[in-house]
Amino acid sequence: MSETDEQRAYREERTDELVWERARALGMSRKRFLEVLASGAGAAAALGLGGRPAVAQAQGHAPHFNQYANWFVKPTPAEYFIDHGHAKEMRWEVMKGRGYTVANDIFYLQNHFPVPRIDPKTYKLRVHGDAVEREVEFSLDELKKLPSVTLTRAVECAENGRVFYAVQYKKQMDGAQWRLGAIGVAEWTGVPMRAVLERARVKPGARDVMPVGLDGGQDFRNLSARPMPLDRAMADDTLLVYGMNGQDLPPDHGGPVRTLVPGWIGPASIKWTGRVEVSSKVLISIFNTEYGVLIGPDYPPQPPFPGVVLSWQNVKSAFELPMNAVLPSGSQVISGRSWSGKSSIRKVDVSLDGGKTWKPARLREPNLEKAWVRWDVDWTAVPGNYAFRARATDTLGQTQPDKGPPYNFHGYLYDGVVDHPVWVF
Repeated sequence: MSETDEQRAYREERTDELVWERARALGMSRKRFLEVLASGAGAAAALGLGGRPAVAQAQGHAPHFNQYANWFVKPTPAEYFIDHGHAKEMRWEVMKGRGYTVANDIFYLQNHFPVPRIDPKTYKLRVHGDAVEREVEFSLDELKKLPSVTLTRAVECAENGRVFYAVQYKKQMDGAQWRLGAIGVAEWTGVPMRAVLERARVKPGARDVMPVGLDGGQDFRNLSARPMPLDRAMADDTLLVYGMNGQDLPPDHGGPVRTLVPGWIGPASIKWTGRVEVSSKVLISIFNTEYGVLIGPDYPPQPPFPGVVLSWQNVKSAFELPMNAVLPSGSQVISGRSWSGKSSIRKVDVSLDGGKTWKPARLREPNLEKAWVRWDVDWTAVPGNYAFRARATDTLGQTQPDKGPPYNFHGYLYDGVVDHPVWVF
């Protein structure tokens, strides 16, 4: 599949914007920027940006800067996180014995820019577009005066499980090599997006709604925005969130205000939301043209999109153990969690011998839709090497397959049953 002229023009235009923004962040003058740009292929490298090959070459991922020292606000110690540079993956073993939600300090992280420092006192949310009768603006205090809701839901990166495509297809995708720790469940407090849209008086011809983040500057629609249909924006559980696990929404997780679109891929839940555009036309961002799209031989283009545009997450399971875990012999309780983007979990089957035999896991309440369920099985361990497997089925009848989906260039939505190596001494 080759890159179209339109896609190429879009990508090159956005790359130029990104390079100039990075140059300004580095304190480079306009004159010096033009000199570097004139040097050709070395411009991106000189500014600390990696090259951006075409989507068709299966090398795409959001631009990764080389320096991450001040990328995040909260500490990200190695005992909690696997370091992917621009992203920090939660280690599953830290969840063993913990409650249902993921504490703010161990919730996974992924940004395309450093965390912006936004003053809650001066924060504004703007709702605008050709499909509203009037533009409206809210301060944080004004948002908090609207009727609020609190929901316990998951946020999960579309790339979660990407590394297992390399195992299945013997080919590593570009970008963060996520295992299964790019997910977290939290208690989110905020106002339904519907409430602010209603105050802007959405017109009958409205089609798409696009939250836009403040992290890259409002010109960076490509890396800080993702559109959704109007009906999804008006859904009861699509929120503008300002609280996380009973605290003010932390800067790392989108504070003071982020979008939450439960069940959909992570890029839909825009962090640091500064404005919401409502349009009578199909809206385009990099997350439904170049990223956030299944592109590959089994995913035909859906014009104007180059493949199958992602929305809902699928079913996955993870053990609360490190990969290549080392356990003592004797009686064990093996635990984990399973989740679905669309519903709750009906059952989980676990194999501790590489798939030779299976047993049903005990499901522990709560078991919430668009979140996860905790489960466990008893095991009497004897010395040796093992491959643990977990296979979940949700209440809609979706069951994890033995292998992941057909290959896609970005490594999205891997849902196959994963071999989890364990050694018992």
